[in-house]
Amino acid sequence: MSWSNAMDFHGTTILAVRRNGKTAVAGDGQVTLNNTVVKHMAKKVRRIYNDKIIVGFAGATADAMNLSERLEAKLERFNGNLTRSAVELAKDWRTDKYLRRLEAVMIAVDESHMYLISGNGDVMEPDNGVMGIGSGGVGAQAAAMALFEYTGMEAGEIVEAAMKIAASLCVYTNSSITIEQL
Repeated sequence: MSWSNAMDFHGTTILAVRRNGKTAVAGDGQVTLNNTVVKHMAKKVRRIYNDKIIVGFAGATADAMNLSERLEAKLERFNGNLTRSAVELAKDWRTDKYLRRLEAVMIAVDESHMYLISGNGDVMEPDNGVMGIGSGGVGAQAAAMALFEYTGMEAGEIVEAAMKIAASLCVYTNSSITIEQL
Protein backbone atom coordinates (compact mmCIF):
# COMPACT_ATOMS: atom_id res chain seq x y z
CA MET A 1 0.00 0.00 0.00
CA SER A 2 1.31 3.46 -0.85
CA TRP A 3 0.57 6.46 1.32
CA SER A 4 2.25 9.04 -0.89
CA ASN A 5 -0.90 10.33 -2.55
CA ALA A 6 -2.57 11.00 0.78
CA MET A 7 0.56 12.80 1.98
CA ASP A 8 1.17 15.12 -0.95
CA PHE A 9 4.42 16.76 0.09
CA HIS A 10 6.64 18.25 -2.56
CA GLY A 11 10.35 18.25 -2.04
CA THR A 12 11.40 14.87 -0.76
CA THR A 13 11.32 11.13 -1.08
CA ILE A 14 11.72 8.71 1.81
CA LEU A 15 11.85 4.94 1.32
CA ALA A 16 12.09 2.12 3.87
CA VAL A 17 12.69 -1.56 3.10
CA ARG A 18 12.95 -4.53 5.46
CA ARG A 19 14.39 -7.76 4.10
CA ASN A 20 16.13 -10.76 5.65
CA GLY A 21 16.13 -9.18 9.10
CA LYS A 22 17.75 -5.95 7.91
CA THR A 23 16.11 -2.58 7.43
CA ALA A 24 17.28 0.34 5.32
CA VAL A 25 15.77 3.83 5.19
CA ALA A 26 16.78 6.28 2.47
CA GLY A 27 16.01 9.91 1.77
CA ASP A 28 17.01 12.23 -1.02
CA GLY A 29 18.84 15.48 -0.32
CA GLN A 30 16.89 18.02 -2.34
CA VAL A 31 15.08 20.90 -0.65
CA THR A 32 12.82 23.10 -2.73
CA LEU A 33 11.05 26.35 -2.07
CA ASN A 34 8.12 26.51 -4.46
CA ASN A 35 9.74 25.72 -7.83
CA THR A 36 13.34 26.53 -6.85
CA VAL A 37 15.96 24.10 -5.54
CA VAL A 38 17.58 25.72 -2.51
CA LYS A 39 19.64 22.81 -1.16
CA HIS A 40 21.02 19.64 -2.70
CA MET A 41 22.41 17.64 0.23
CA ALA A 42 19.95 17.88 3.13
CA LYS A 43 19.78 14.96 5.53
CA LYS A 44 16.16 13.85 5.93
CA VAL A 45 16.93 10.48 7.50
CA ARG A 46 18.50 10.20 10.93
CA ARG A 47 18.96 7.97 13.92
CA ILE A 48 17.34 8.73 17.26
CA TYR A 49 17.00 7.06 20.66
CA ASN A 50 20.58 5.83 21.09
CA ASP A 51 20.78 4.96 17.37
CA LYS A 52 18.11 2.24 17.77
CA ILE A 53 15.41 4.03 15.75
CA ILE A 54 15.66 5.49 12.25
CA VAL A 55 13.27 8.24 11.16
CA GLY A 56 12.77 9.78 7.75
CA PHE A 57 10.48 12.71 7.13
CA ALA A 58 8.73 14.54 4.35
CA GLY A 59 7.19 17.99 4.57
CA ALA A 60 8.19 21.24 6.20
CA THR A 61 11.66 20.81 7.71
CA ALA A 62 11.02 22.66 10.98
CA ASP A 63 7.79 20.72 11.48
CA ALA A 64 9.49 17.41 10.74
CA MET A 65 12.33 18.16 13.17
CA ASN A 66 9.80 19.13 15.84
CA LEU A 67 7.97 15.83 15.35
CA SER A 68 11.21 13.87 15.39
CA GLU A 69 12.13 15.46 18.72
CA ARG A 70 8.66 14.73 20.09
CA LEU A 71 8.94 11.10 18.97
CA GLU A 72 12.30 10.83 20.71
CA ALA A 73 10.75 12.22 23.91
CA LYS A 74 7.98 9.61 23.66
CA LEU A 75 10.61 6.89 23.16
CA GLU A 76 12.38 8.06 26.33
CA ARG A 77 9.08 8.03 28.21
CA PHE A 78 8.10 4.56 26.99
CA ASN A 79 11.57 2.93 27.23
CA GLY A 80 12.14 2.68 23.48
CA ASN A 81 8.78 1.06 22.67
CA LEU A 82 8.29 2.35 19.12
CA THR A 83 4.72 1.13 18.80
CA ARG A 84 3.51 2.87 21.96
CA SER A 85 5.55 5.99 21.19
CA ALA A 86 4.22 6.22 17.61
CA VAL A 87 0.61 5.85 18.76
CA GLU A 88 1.03 8.47 21.49
CA LEU A 89 2.70 10.89 19.05
CA ALA A 90 -0.06 10.40 16.47
CA LYS A 91 -2.70 10.94 19.15
CA ASP A 92 -1.04 14.17 20.31
CA TRP A 93 -0.49 15.28 16.73
CA ARG A 94 -4.15 14.82 15.86
CA THR A 95 -5.62 16.40 19.00
CA ASP A 96 -3.21 19.19 19.96
CA LYS A 97 -4.18 22.60 18.57
CA TYR A 98 -0.55 23.54 17.78
CA LEU A 99 0.60 20.16 16.47
CA ARG A 100 -2.40 19.80 14.12
CA ARG A 101 -0.94 22.62 12.04
CA LEU A 102 2.36 20.84 11.43
CA GLU A 103 2.84 19.80 7.83
CA ALA A 104 4.94 16.67 7.74
CA VAL A 105 4.75 12.89 7.65
CA MET A 106 7.36 10.45 8.89
CA ILE A 107 8.52 6.88 8.68
CA ALA A 108 9.97 5.40 11.87
CA VAL A 109 11.64 1.99 12.09
CA ASP A 110 13.31 -0.14 14.71
CA GLU A 111 14.63 -3.68 14.46
CA SER A 112 11.14 -5.18 14.30
CA HIS A 113 8.63 -2.46 13.29
CA MET A 114 8.14 0.00 10.44
CA TYR A 115 5.54 2.74 10.77
CA LEU A 116 4.19 5.67 8.82
CA ILE A 117 3.10 8.33 11.31
CA SER A 118 0.91 11.23 10.18
CA GLY A 119 -1.02 14.18 11.54
CA ASN A 120 -4.23 12.45 10.55
CA GLY A 121 -3.66 10.10 13.47
CA ASP A 122 -2.28 7.36 11.24
CA VAL A 123 0.17 4.78 12.52
CA MET A 124 0.40 2.26 9.69
CA GLU A 125 2.69 -0.68 9.11
CA PRO A 126 3.14 -2.11 5.60
CA ASP A 127 2.20 -5.70 4.82
CA ASN A 128 5.26 -6.35 2.68
CA GLY A 129 8.15 -4.50 4.34
CA VAL A 130 8.28 -1.66 1.78
CA MET A 131 7.05 1.89 2.40
CA GLY A 132 7.53 5.17 0.52
CA ILE A 133 6.40 8.72 1.31
CA GLY A 134 6.84 12.16 -0.17
CA SER A 135 6.65 13.48 -3.68
CA GLY A 136 8.67 10.61 -5.16
CA GLY A 137 7.38 8.02 -2.72
CA VAL A 138 5.12 6.20 -5.15
CA GLY A 139 7.91 5.78 -7.73
CA ALA A 140 10.45 4.73 -5.11
CA GLN A 141 8.03 2.29 -3.51
CA ALA A 142 7.05 0.75 -6.84
CA ALA A 143 10.69 0.30 -7.83
CA ALA A 144 11.52 -1.16 -4.42
CA MET A 145 8.62 -3.60 -4.58
CA ALA A 146 9.77 -4.85 -7.98
CA LEU A 147 13.37 -5.21 -6.80
CA PHE A 148 12.17 -6.92 -3.62
CA GLU A 149 10.02 -9.39 -5.55
CA TYR A 150 12.24 -10.16 -8.52
CA THR A 151 15.82 -9.90 -7.27
CA GLY A 152 17.88 -11.21 -4.39
CA MET A 153 19.10 -7.74 -3.45
CA GLU A 154 19.46 -6.80 0.21
CA ALA A 155 17.50 -3.95 1.83
CA GLY A 156 20.30 -1.38 1.45
CA GLU A 157 20.82 -2.23 -2.20
CA ILE A 158 17.09 -2.02 -2.88
CA VAL A 159 16.64 1.42 -1.32
CA GLU A 160 19.67 2.79 -3.15
CA ALA A 161 18.53 1.51 -6.57
CA ALA A 162 14.88 2.47 -6.02
CA MET A 163 15.80 5.99 -4.89
CA LYS A 164 17.89 6.46 -8.05
CA ILE A 165 14.87 5.44 -10.10
CA ALA A 166 12.63 7.86 -8.19
CA ALA A 167 15.19 10.66 -8.70
CA SER A 168 15.06 10.05 -12.44
CA LEU A 169 11.27 10.51 -12.43
CA CYS A 170 10.40 13.08 -9.76
CA VAL A 171 11.55 16.68 -10.15
CA TYR A 172 11.39 17.15 -6.36
CA THR A 173 13.81 14.25 -5.72
CA ASN A 174 17.55 14.21 -6.37
CA SER A 175 20.21 11.50 -6.36
CA SER A 176 22.06 12.78 -3.28
CA ILE A 177 20.83 9.94 -1.08
CA THR A 178 21.29 9.33 2.65
CA ILE A 179 20.87 5.71 3.75
CA GLU A 180 20.70 4.45 7.34
CA GLN A 181 20.51 0.75 8.16
CA LEU A 182 19.61 -1.46 11.10
